[in-house]
Amino acid sequence: MNFQLTDEQKKHRWFALAVVTVSYILSFFQRFAPAGIAQDLASTFHTSAASLGALASTYFYVYTLTQIPTGVLVDTLGPRRILAMGGLIGGVGSLLFGFAPTFAWALVGRTLIGLGVSVTFVAMLKLIAVWFEENRFATMVGVCLLIGNLGSVLAGSPLSATAQMVGWRSVFIAVGAISVVLGGLCWWVVRDSPQSSAASGEKPSAMNFTQAWQGLKSVVRNRDTLPALLINAGMSGSFFTFVGLWGAPYLMQVHSMSKASASFHLSLWALGFAVGCLFIGSLSDRLGRRKPVMITVSHLYATMWLVLLSCVALPVALSYVLFVGLGVLTSGFSLTWACAKEVNAPKLSGMSTSVANMGGFLATALMQPFVGWVMDLGWTGQMLGGARVYDVRTWQYGMAVMTLMAVLGAMSTWWLRETRCRNIWQEK
Repeated sequence: MNFQLTDEQKKHRWFALAVVTVSYILSFFQRFAPAGIAQDLASTFHTSAASLGALASTYFYVYTLTQIPTGVLVDTLGPRRILAMGGLIGGVGSLLFGFAPTFAWALVGRTLIGLGVSVTFVAMLKLIAVWFEENRFATMVGVCLLIGNLGSVLAGSPLSATAQMVGWRSVFIAVGAISVVLGGLCWWVVRDSPQSSAASGEKPSAMNFTQAWQGLKSVVRNRDTLPALLINAGMSGSFFTFVGLWGAPYLMQVHSMSKASASFHLSLWALGFAVGCLFIGSLSDRLGRRKPVMITVSHLYATMWLVLLSCVALPVALSYVLFVGLGVLTSGFSLTWACAKEVNAPKLSGMSTSVANMGGFLATALMQPFVGWVMDLGWTGQMLGGARVYDVRTWQYGMAVMTLMAVLGAMSTWWLRETRCRNIWQEK
């Protein structure tokens, strides 16, 4: 950031970032919400595991497809317009999901939710890149992730308890109304850059379509971008697939946990992830290194997945420690956005972070239904409360898919280019 900020602009950037971070809380909530009400959805719509996986993964399909277009749009039109439109679309989708009379309408609502919230994170990264100092990027992203992960915590035990009291439909109707309001706030307070908020009215130069297309090609063709995408795919893909859908049924059916206990475990994972994002980002910025940090946490993360794969029963206290530890280690993939941004041109920060971010959502979109399909192959016909029940061996088949993705993420860290926490694009 070369633009010298006034005191007023320094205050404004925090206010704008706060509004966007609240929107990001809703994005995280929508991402993980199906896990907290998986049994309710299965009973309401009488779905198989594959169908339930398709319903949850619709969010991720849309999210994946919109990542690169979002990166292009925030680099050209700016994040303000995109955030406002996203809030409106996501709100309408949540309302439709809450009122859905059939499974087909629920799919439409889930699709609109994914479309609306898919722009929030990349737009937030763009705001951080243009409004804050470069050597604070990973730390600031960690702070926003810490706060944003409140959404995933809310999607665990609190959602499960609230859904039991007022019904899952009422929850999504309320969230839809809040999303629309936040979209309006984004339009009111967010400014695309310090220049666009200056009293002089100076506007930053915008890229035209040709420049944007050339910029996108340079990001995609950059071999140093690929490792960040693969790490994101392996680590966040396994994380979102488990915590976002299959975690609660796994804990309830394999370890005979109550719905409340299973939701609490997932909340611990999400809480560990939130705290870990702040710690990992700050540690990396302070050390001035990316690669050693990512190698260490990704390999520990993949190793801990072997415990889940084994389906071994653990004492309650040790089980809590396992899920908190998995959460903290999962946060290692949060450095992939910094790694991608720092090996590409600074003006393409939206595109570079969106390409890296696409990896995790593409992996999740494919894995959530695939895991369900794998487990449906071993289903013995047992039902409970209108939902399918799977034996331990069948669950291990599904868990093996997610474990392999975690291993892929760990192996990919060895191909990262070390940036020492600064942009090295001109040095290449």
